[in-house]
Amino acid sequence: MIATIAPMLDKRMTAAEIVGNLRDGMTLGIGGWGPRRKPMALVREILRSDLSDLTVVAYGGADVGMLCAAGRVRKLVFAFVSLDAIPLEPWFRKAREAGAIEVLELDEGMFQWGLKAAAFGLPFLPTRVGLGTDLAELGGLKTVQSPYPDGEVLIAMPALKLDAALLHVNRSDWRGNVHAFGPDTYYDDWFAKAAAKTYVSCEELVDRMEDHYPKEAQANIVERCFISGVVELPGGAHPSSMPPAYGWDIKTLKAYADAAKDPGDWAAVAERFVGGSEADYLASVGGNEAVAALPLPVF
Repeated sequence: MIATIAPMLDKRMTAAEIVGNLRDGMTLGIGGWGPRRKPMALVREILRSDLSDLTVVAYGGADVGMLCAAGRVRKLVFAFVSLDAIPLEPWFRKAREAGAIEVLELDEGMFQWGLKAAAFGLPFLPTRVGLGTDLAELGGLKTVQSPYPDGEVLIAMPALKLDAALLHVNRSDWRGNVHAFGPDTYYDDWFAKAAAKTYVSCEELVDRMEDHYPKEAQANIVERCFISGVVELPGGAHPSSMPPAYGWDIKTLKAYADAAKDPGDWAAVAERFVGGSEADYLASVGGNEAVAALPLPVF
């Protein structure tokens, strides 16, 4: 008998197909960090759909703000929601002050530990982070005692299990091999491992990564077995940054924040910040050339 090798799975999808695989009521993890490397094109595609009643898990930025403003979020699990130069994301603030969303607020380390617990298939991970604060009580978190002679009492950070995760990376091939660059890849790899399915948008889609970029394998932040679908969406992180390709669009972020001021009617401004299609949205901000020319912020 001659053994046959199954063909590699082609994971290419459209943004609409990715969102079509999501369901109301899902727990959705969104990678990136505040205004950095957010999968904003996929978030905008969600906003063009009817998807709702989501539990969103994120180190939040405009992704969280827009979804809250549009009424798509039932519960938010977060460590912060910030635009960095604009410290508190204004549309998120409106939703929280109005009591429009249920929240679980966590320290950044607790949040990371929750993703890792889910990735490891554990119900929780013990941590000292959060001890001596109100976060555990407010979040309904429990404690555990070490079974060893130290007897230390620790917070049992529950696993943040995700039905799906969305990431944006610099490049991918059709099999789901991804490359993410920049000085910090945040916790995108843990979002992918904590999720039942992970969908990736990328600036560049290539045929076979090892053929095109054999010397950059270290940029592959997560194994392709964790990736369920990929779509090429250049400029897909805008208005967040995508190092080293482009920086954040502070002009757009300021306009977005100003739009939240009274009366702060999302329905009146959604077309401006979402667009009828991704092509329409990119055209409204000057196109891919304008996005690619955005300077990286210097700290």
